[in-house]
Amino acid sequence: MVDAYIAITILWGFVFIYAVMATMDFGAGFWSMIYINRKNTSGTTIANRYLSPTWEVTNTFIVALVVAVYSLFPKGAYTLGTVLLIPGSIILILLTLRSAFLVFSNIADEYRKPLTFVSGICGFLIPGLLMSVLPITHGHYIDTIDGRQTLNLARLFTSPNEYAFFGFAISSTLFLSSLLLADYSKVSHEHHAYRIYRRDALILGPVSMVMALAIMVTLKKEVGWLYSGMMDNVSLLYLSLALFLVGGLALFLPSKKDGRSVIGMPRLAVIAITAQYLVASYVYGRGHLPYLVYPDVTIHSAFTDPNSFRAVFATYIVGFAILFPGFAYFWSLFMHDKKYLRKNNASD
Repeated sequence: MVDAYIAITILWGFVFIYAVMATMDFGAGFWSMIYINRKNTSGTTIANRYLSPTWEVTNTFIVALVVAVYSLFPKGAYTLGTVLLIPGSIILILLTLRSAFLVFSNIADEYRKPLTFVSGICGFLIPGLLMSVLPITHGHYIDTIDGRQTLNLARLFTSPNEYAFFGFAISSTLFLSSLLLADYSKVSHEHHAYRIYRRDALILGPVSMVMALAIMVTLKKEVGWLYSGMMDNVSLLYLSLALFLVGGLALFLPSKKDGRSVIGMPRLAVIAITAQYLVASYVYGRGHLPYLVYPDVTIHSAFTDPNSFRAVFATYIVGFAILFPGFAYFWSLFMHDKKYLRKNNASD
C-alpha cells in the first residue's frame, strides 16, 4: 500500500520537525536557567531572546503530530493512546507547567528566577520523556490481559535501552540548542555568549554521540529485529557519523564577523548536525517499519480508509502551502532583524 507509506512519511516528517524545534526550544529554556545568576555573561539574554518568539510556534507542531496520528492511523491511535496514557499525561502536565511559568517569568520580575528555574527543569525533563516513548513501541513493555493492553512500567524502567534513549534525548537537546544559541549569539554580536555556547556544544557533542552508541548497543541486546533493520542501512549510519564530524569541525574553522576573526562557523555546524539527525532518524524509522507498535500494530493494519487519507492528504498540502511561507518569513525576520538581534536586556 503506497498510501500507507506516504502517510507514515508525513507522520515521520512531523516527528522530525517537532523533535528538532522542540529540542532547541527546551534547551534554550535550560540554558536560560543555568546562566541566570551569571552577571558577567549575556547567556540568559540570548536564550530568552530566542525563546520569546519561538516557543509558541514550536508547540503548534505537537498539535499537528497528534492530529496526524489520529487522522492517518486511527486504528493504531487506540493502542498508542492506551499504553501512553501515563507517560503522555506526565508530558502534558510538564508542558503546561513550563508554558505557564515561562510566561509568568517575563511578567513577574520579583519571581523571575524561581519561575525560570521551574520552566527550565520542566524543559529539561520533557525531551527525555518524549524520547522514552520510542522504546515503548518496540513492544516488550506492553501486556495484553483479557484483550486490554497495558504498559508494564516496571519492565520499562528496568530496561537499559529506555535509559539510553532518555539520556540521548537530554544530551541532544542541550547539544542542538547550544549550537543554535552559538549561531544566534554570533549573529547578535554577543561574542562572550558565543564563546560560552560554543564551548557547551563542544562538550555535549561527544556526549550525544556516546549516548547514540549506547542506544545501538542496548538495541542489539534487547530489540534484535530493530537493530537488524537499522544495520541494513549501515552506510547511512556512516553518513550520519560523517555529518557529525563535519559539524564538529565547523566549530574550529576560522571565520570573520564585522572585520574581526572568530573561531567557528556555527551556522554550518547547525546545518550539518540537523542533517545528521535527519539521516539517523530515517535509518531508525526505516528499521522500525512496518510496525507502529511491535508486533501487533503495523502501518497497514492501522491505516485509515484510502478515501479518507486522500482527503486528509489534500488538506495537509493546502495547509502547508498557506503556513510554510509564514514560517519561513517568521524565521527570516527572527534571524535577520538587526534591531531585535542587538537589543539589550538590562535584567541579565
